[in-house]
Amino acid sequence: MTVASIIRATGAALAAALMLAGAALPAAATTITRVVSPKGLEAWLVHEPSIPIISLEVAWRRAGGATDPAAKAGLANLVSGLLDEGAGSLDSQAFQGRIEELALALSFHAGRDRFSGSLRTLSKNRDEAFRLFGLALTQPRFDAEPVERVRRQVLSQLNEEQEDPDAIASRALYASAFPNHPYGRPVAGTLKTVAAIQRADLVAFAGRRLARDNIVIGVVGDITPAELGPLLDRTFGALPEKAAPAETADVAPALRKAPIIITRDMPQSVVKFAGLGVKRADADYYAAYVMNYVLGGGGLSSRLTEEVREKRGLAYSVYAYLDPMEHAALESGGVATQNARVAEALKLVRLEIGRMRDKGLTAEELANAKTYLNGSFPLQLNSNAKIANILVGIQLEHLGIDYLDRRAGLIDAVTLADIQRVAQRLLDPDNLLVVVVGQPVGLGG
Repeated sequence: MTVASIIRATGAALAAALMLAGAALPAAATTITRVVSPKGLEAWLVHEPSIPIISLEVAWRRAGGATDPAAKAGLANLVSGLLDEGAGSLDSQAFQGRIEELALALSFHAGRDRFSGSLRTLSKNRDEAFRLFGLALTQPRFDAEPVERVRRQVLSQLNEEQEDPDAIASRALYASAFPNHPYGRPVAGTLKTVAAIQRADLVAFAGRRLARDNIVIGVVGDITPAELGPLLDRTFGALPEKAAPAETADVAPALRKAPIIITRDMPQSVVKFAGLGVKRADADYYAAYVMNYVLGGGGLSSRLTEEVREKRGLAYSVYAYLDPMEHAALESGGVATQNARVAEALKLVRLEIGRMRDKGLTAEELANAKTYLNGSFPLQLNSNAKIANILVGIQLEHLGIDYLDRRAGLIDAVTLADIQRVAQRLLDPDNLLVVVVGQPVGLGG
């Protein structure tokens, strides 16, 4: 599948970005190749031999924080910080020493629904880099010293977040939107749950969640399909064949009319808000995507920014974004402003949401949104790492190997009538979950 038209469309702007990106895509046709290893592991590959760098991105479905036991919330996150802290015969110091010697970038991350890993390496170090990555996944040591050191780091971060208004508001919003559901628990856990995690829990997570049947792989760089196939087996072949069952129920967010106020002694308040959203597979996703861009996702060009920041100077930043998850969806946003002006800012947010619901977009707004969303997308393809990440995302969302060719058409197909329908389906300014951290004036709890 070629994306030459996407790359050529950006002209000099993308060429400059590529110069700065280091490991970047050339202004030429790019092909995504489906590679299947001798043992049946699948990866999507963009072969790019002009730069001697390889980027690997992997993700595991049904392996994020939502799979953590409630009493051990933060388990997936703790594992993500420990996989590169010793594996096989290499203790933490030796493993990290090899990473430094080879100039590797190797890391892992836990989200709500998925667990992911990244590797960047020079081509000449390819085999050893992939070996170390596979070793971290298949033979993690979880030695006592790094476990306690990383645990202390997580607990320190959690302590800091208890005084961070953004973190407080975000946690409260998800807890309120998804009570009695894994999405209501913080991925990083709490002071109590992280302290309760034992080494046996870490070992069990790695053995139960990181398997071959739920893995998704994207590779970009100086490696051919013939070279990648056997390398996949050497890297991931020792993983369990199948992940343990992990069922998370679909859930509708719980919304409410009265704001949740968390009092903190601060000169300004942080506001987070959320309403109904759409999952990535929803037929209305692209209409919601375009609608949200105009409402609050378009930075300085959005309606919320125009009304709240530009016309009235109430806030430096106000925004909205789609938050599609595997089992739920929100349209979320936020604003921060002086305590005395929170009520005014929130009223404007509700007014703009109501205006979008009742009147939709103008033809000019729709055309401008399409131009920006399609024109800016190629900048997301300006490095090997970004492309590898996109390859994984396309597979996770079942968008198809030709998605990059079809994406612009999906956005261009959105009509004013689509926007109006989706706005009326999703937007309700009177049924908005709102969390305010600070000392807001004129809001009832």
